[in-house]
Amino acid sequence: MNDKVVLFDRPAPHVARLRINRPDKRNAIDHAVRQGFIEHLLALQDDAEVRAIVLGGVEGVFSAGGDIPSMLGLDEAQARERMRHIHVLCRLVAGARVPVVSAMEGVTAGAAVGLALLGDRIVIGRGARVLFPFLKLGLAPDWGQLLTLPRRVGLPVARCLLSDGEPVRGDEALRIGLADVMCEDAEVMDRAVALAGTLAQLPTEAFARMKQRLNQPAASLDDELQREETDQAVCLLGEDFQEGYAAFRDKRAADFIARPGAKR
Repeated sequence: MNDKVVLFDRPAPHVARLRINRPDKRNAIDHAVRQGFIEHLLALQDDAEVRAIVLGGVEGVFSAGGDIPSMLGLDEAQARERMRHIHVLCRLVAGARVPVVSAMEGVTAGAAVGLALLGDRIVIGRGARVLFPFLKLGLAPDWGQLLTLPRRVGLPVARCLLSDGEPVRGDEALRIGLADVMCEDAEVMDRAVALAGTLAQLPTEAFARMKQRLNQPAASLDDELQREETDQAVCLLGEDFQEGYAAFRDKRAADFIARPGAKR
């Protein structure tokens, strides 16, 4: 594992945290950072203790985005290989079966915005700045943002954000739906960990199936109803539903972690 540029810890029960550790570069994302994320996320797929993941950076900054100097001097084959490496990480985050929460502290720019949008929830600081610098650099948006950003904020707003390139502050990010929770700057990481802890209590199989269908919408109602039939048939026969029903019957909160056989 590349523990120098990506720090891994477990800040709360059932929560894993990955933080970019390049403070001298404002946590810019280069090949080593991407590879560190990839290796950790692959390992977490088999970690039965982890039911939620937090993404962030060190020293009060999520990330200044892609490491621009590392993009210079590439030939076409190298440029395509760089994008393929990025896309391995994109697919791992978007396809994670557990909730992924991003902590937008300080500055979140470019690639880091794309990384956050691939997750499930975003916590932002009141004084944070979210930047979309692609067109100013002569680049098209990447990290899946032409899909994920309009899904979050709507197509007209996404066009403005990407074309204008103006910083988005915490209150505006919350208003337009770019973030889900806003708090004081010093509280962002703690709030992200707490939110991940809450999401970790959800039934993992049902959540994973819901997430997959939200990320890959059906082409028609008939297609969606067929997927719904398959998912619900699995869930209705599962132990999480047994626990959910028992909790409903007994007028208590369901405990999907403590039930026998649960992912812990």
